[in-house]
Parts: sequence; structure tokens; C-alpha cells
Amino acid sequence: MKNFINLLVAAILGSALTFGVFYAIESNKPFRVKELEKSPFQLVANNAAGVDFTVAAEKVMEGVVHITSITTTQTRNYFNPFQYSDQSNKVGAGSGVIISQDGYIVTNNHVVNNADELEVTLHDNRVFKAKIVGKDPSTDLAVIKIDADDLKIIPFSNSDQTKVGEWVLAVGNPFNLTSTVTAGIISAKGRNIKILEDRSAIESFIQTDAAINPGNSGGALVNLDGGLVGINTAIASPTGSYTGYAFSIPSNLVKKVVEDLLEFGIVQRAYIGVVIRNVDAKIAKELNLNVNEGVIVDELLDGGSAKEAGVEIGDVIIKIDDVNVKTAAELQEVIGRQRPGNKINVEVLRKGKKKNISVTLKNLNGNTEIVKKDDASVLSVLGLELEELSEEQLKKYRISSGIKVKTIGAGKIKNNTNMEEGYVILKIDGTKVKTVQDVVDKLANKTGGVLFEGIYPGYPNLYYYAVGL
Repeated sequence: MKNFINLLVAAILGSALTFGVFYAIESNKPFRVKELEKSPFQLVANNAAGVDFTVAAEKVMEGVVHITSITTTQTRNYFNPFQYSDQSNKVGAGSGVIISQDGYIVTNNHVVNNADELEVTLHDNRVFKAKIVGKDPSTDLAVIKIDADDLKIIPFSNSDQTKVGEWVLAVGNPFNLTSTVTAGIISAKGRNIKILEDRSAIESFIQTDAAINPGNSGGALVNLDGGLVGINTAIASPTGSYTGYAFSIPSNLVKKVVEDLLEFGIVQRAYIGVVIRNVDAKIAKELNLNVNEGVIVDELLDGGSAKEAGVEIGDVIIKIDDVNVKTAAELQEVIGRQRPGNKINVEVLRKGKKKNISVTLKNLNGNTEIVKKDDASVLSVLGLELEELSEEQLKKYRISSGIKVKTIGAGKIKNNTNMEEGYVILKIDGTKVKTVQDVVDKLANKTGGVLFEGIYPGYPNLYYYAVGL
């Protein structure tokens, strides 16, 4: 049966297209999400008969929203592949969690990614247009914003303190059934189900048996105090519907990603610089280890934080600061909650003895600087990889300037135009472009429609493509 089980994203949206430009908050103060204050509500028994779910449900219902994504797609003309023949809209649905009274909402990246239009419906049936503030494919998280005030929020709880067997509620909008609450327990923690395709993906899901179905993506997983412990993201199912296994992003990771997106417009990713694998009984026997869990260091990256700090190949990482680390997924999550420049205490087992090592984390560029939002991110959202033409190519194509489209990946261009690789951009909105930076500068702060004018070498005509930003 194992080969028949597909890991499915909990909201089946189709291909929605969103222009993912990041918007920075105009404030000198870093954004901090609200954490749950200590609640007097306590679990009154260890079995379902003694548990009252109504208190938590009433606390959180107004803090979960319904998100509708609309994607405009265009099909190619059979007789002329460089022209449109038809246009249609695809509508998808998901959920989101209100994290600030003035309208900031966290959801899954796959709920809003590629959407041309977003609509948010509150628990009281008010409807708002939403804009994307920031997205992070590595964690499948996104932040969107609606223009509203005095909204009911769900405060963050500490996901590290959640325990297997603890009661939780899943709140969302499965199958467009708004404001639905289901109950279950935390079945496991630190699950890596290899569903995220991003090369820097961080998967350390909370597994729950609370029923989650398509449309629940981006919704809340809350404890019985009404605190957010996770964002519901995926299911494992042979049918596409809930069959007992659901997965949520831990709230501590969500909190860090949200704060980065709102403060910097981009996630500050920290790296420790190790190649690792899980310790199990077999590995422990082979390497004569005195532990059966933890993360063994197989390789140290040159210039990486761990190598410079004194971590050695063969060390078994068992703890980061005050968080026990049993699996590679848990290590990735803990590091994913850090920023470049942060110092962490890494506790390792080396030749049977514990050793504490202070490690200063770095970014992908190998330094401790905060990464600024790159205007070139507009190209990745469009799905374009560009290259400049040589003088020889310019002469051959009989043009004075232009930028070649090297590759077209997932993004606005692929989903909304029939532009082909090899297209040479001559002008954007009537202005000539001579360098890749010209294209970036022209598009970085652009809103509304953009018109590309260019040629396909070897063809006599000019070709035009319009995209809405």
C-alpha cells in the first residue's frame, strides 16, 4: 500500500498565480507577534469524556478566515503559438489565521502562490480584498494583509512545549465549509514527509489525527488554551481526503518567518554548515555510539559556521540551546528559527563525552549580515532568468540593445503568457532595456500592467506580451 499513498497538500487549488513582491512595514520597530498569555483553562481529565472543547473553539473561531484565490490563465492559439486564444479563471480556496488586529494574516504559501486576486472572508461574513506581504516557499508560509481594524487574533503558543498525546483543535474551511472545528491529539512531532520542493525546505511537522481536508491549508492548529501551536498544511492520503494523517507547521517556526517577512520583507535564513543524518540503533552499533538518537555530523562545509566553531565529523548533535534534538528534521527547524549572526550553543557527544560549542550562524553568502530584499526577486516571481547579449549577438540579430530570456520557470510569465525561451526583450513599456539591471529597475516598483516588446531571432515580426503586476 505504501506506493499508493500520496502526500497531498491540504488545499487543492489548481495552479494559482501570484505576483509575490514583498512589502516592508514602514516602521523602525521590528514586528513581534502576540504570544498567548497564561490561561486559567486547564485540561480536566486525560480522556475525551472529561474534555470541554467549547472554550477553545469559541476563543479561536473569529481568528480564522476563508481565503479565495483567483488565477487567470490563457491558452495558446493552435495555429499561432505566439498568440492567445482563450482566457479562463481558476478558483481555489484555503484558510488563514489573523495575527494582528489591523489585518495581517498568516497562511500557506501554496494557498496564495500564483494567485492574481485574493479575497478574504471573515467569520462574520465580511469580505475583503487582500494583498501579499511576503512568501517563503522553504516553509510553505505566507503573510497577507487586509484593510481592517479591531480584528480578533489567535495568539501564538510555544510549540516546543506541546506533547505527543495532547489534545488539539484544527480550525479551517474544508471543502468550502466555513468555520469548521475538528478535534484530535498530537500524534508525533518532527515529521519530515518530503512534500516541499524548495531546495532549502524546512519540514519538521506536527502530526495530528484531527481531521484536515482540502481547504484547511493555512488554518489553525490550537491547544485547549486557544493558543496557536501550528499552521495546518498537508495530509497523507491515498484518496485526496483525510484518512487519519495530517501535518502542521510548528508555531515557533511560523512566528520567526512571520516576523522576518514583516520586518525585512524576506526571511533571514541561517545555516550551520553541516551534512547530517539521523542516529538510529544500526548507526549507533556501526559507529560504537552510546546513544540511539540525535544527529550525526557526516560532513562539514568549508567556511561554514560549525567547522569554524570546532564541530567535528562524527560529533552527534543532541541539543541546540535548551531544545533537545533527536532528528535531522528537528535540527533544521531549530536552526530555521534563527537569524544570521545569532550565537547558539550546540551540545554534542564526542567519543562518549558531552561537549558544548558556541556557534555563530551565517547566511547563505557565508557572512553574518542581514540579507536585504533583492529587487531581482521580481524576476523569480515572473519566472524569468535573463542574460545579456554579446556585441556579436547584437550585430547578428541587427538590434542595438536587448535582453535574452534564458529560461522561463514557474511564475507570472509562464501562467499568463505564451512567451518562449529565446525571446529577446527590446522594450518594457516603450523604454529600451540594455542590461538585466535595466529590467529589474523597470519592474521592481511597478504596479499594474507591463508590456514587453521584443523579437524571436530568425522571425521577422515584433511580439508583445502583457502581464499584470
